[in-house]
Amino acid sequence: MRLIQNPFITFLFLSFFTASVTAKPHWFEEFKQTATDEQLYQLLFEMPKGGDLHLHISGSGFPEWWYELGVAASEQGYNYYTKVRINNCRDYGSQAYKVAWPYLMMFVTIQESSLQKLSACEQEEFIPLSSMNDEQKQGWLNSIKLDKPHEGRNEFFETHWQRLADLAANPHIRAEILYRNLEAFSQEGLIYLEPQVNAFGYLAPDGSPVSADDVAAVIRERVSQPDAQNLGMTWRFQQAILRFIPSAEQSIKDSWAFIARNEPWVALNMVGREDDDKGYPLRFLPTLRELRQKEGRVRLSIHAGEVDEPNYHVRDTLLLGADRIGHGLNLITDPDTMRLMRHGPYMVEINLISNLLLEYVSDYSQHPFPEYLRTGIPVALSTDDRGMWDSTMTDEFFVAVKEFNLSWDEIKLLSRNSLQYSFTEPEVKADLLKTYNSRIKKFEKSLNSRGIGALKNVHSPKRGFICSRYQLCEAD
Repeated sequence: MRLIQNPFITFLFLSFFTASVTAKPHWFEEFKQTATDEQLYQLLFEMPKGGDLHLHISGSGFPEWWYELGVAASEQGYNYYTKVRINNCRDYGSQAYKVAWPYLMMFVTIQESSLQKLSACEQEEFIPLSSMNDEQKQGWLNSIKLDKPHEGRNEFFETHWQRLADLAANPHIRAEILYRNLEAFSQEGLIYLEPQVNAFGYLAPDGSPVSADDVAAVIRERVSQPDAQNLGMTWRFQQAILRFIPSAEQSIKDSWAFIARNEPWVALNMVGREDDDKGYPLRFLPTLRELRQKEGRVRLSIHAGEVDEPNYHVRDTLLLGADRIGHGLNLITDPDTMRLMRHGPYMVEINLISNLLLEYVSDYSQHPFPEYLRTGIPVALSTDDRGMWDSTMTDEFFVAVKEFNLSWDEIKLLSRNSLQYSFTEPEVKADLLKTYNSRIKKFEKSLNSRGIGALKNVHSPKRGFICSRYQLCEAD
């Protein structure tokens, strides 16, 4: 028998063969008809999964993680203060908005070196992070997640990151947030993570800048520790740049050089509000073409189509050289590009919870995900800024099944896509797919023989989003 030479065709054949010999027909359809939401959630939690290709590490830290790590950072010489009152220290006519953080904003958290640069009046607005009373602490925790009906896109883009401020500029905290995500995702059954782990813009305790290479060393050292190595996870990192700032082209050049000399960084991403036209995709085509003249190892996974109005940003982002599209919501308005992407080499990273909470869809009946999935456009689920949504990867699968009635084959396809379209080396990708296929086959065999009794019923952590929207926590 002659072996098939095309590795992608081989992957599809093996995936079909594995599925056909392990799963009884219609078992999942029967399960959905009889299972409670709690049972469905438990199955999806225990189910082996692939990877998450779209998550911002700074936005994937849960508020309590930021607080714990901020308080503990004093051991490394970082002392943090947060704003709990407004003393009207600014004169009339002063700049109050286009600064590091708006003056009239509570719970901005800065390190001591930044505090010392403020006037005596403004310094009195801050207290040590560790000194907040219970009410202040709860307000601080709530201030960096979308937990109220009136909060949405503007709250997220214009206050969350500004409140984190210097906390997000501590390389040791960022490294620990990364580890905690690796640990949490491994508990959900994932085997791969490809987060955006930025290496630029960090501060030492005295306020001096920390070089990107030194930041990379801190992060590599943390994930080389036994607790991370023993998780059974594989990871590669992306470096992101803010697309609408005047110096974005230079940021791309600096990031390109950084990625080329620093493993495990493998890809560049462009992030930031796409409704700010200063970051339109074709602005960056000359820069990327110039860089590709000298270095071709850097991959591109770029945000596109995360806007309300129809445009050609997804098409233009593919022209930039992107292999994956983050969000891709308004791709549905561009039929020519949709046809191009059917059964093709490009994938859309789907973020269901993010798109709802940031009001790009008002309800899931408006979401194009099932159209992409069921017309052959490669897609995979991801979590985006899950710390600020207060959500998990299991939540994303639960939403997809509940809102779009996914089949078991569709669920498995999403996980396989998250590995097949990863930016890992071919041999690593093959091993990841082999591991996933083995684990899902074992899981199916157990369910086929014992039904729901095969579930281990290990505790499945449920956070704010799934509790408030689907009332899954009432019995916990």
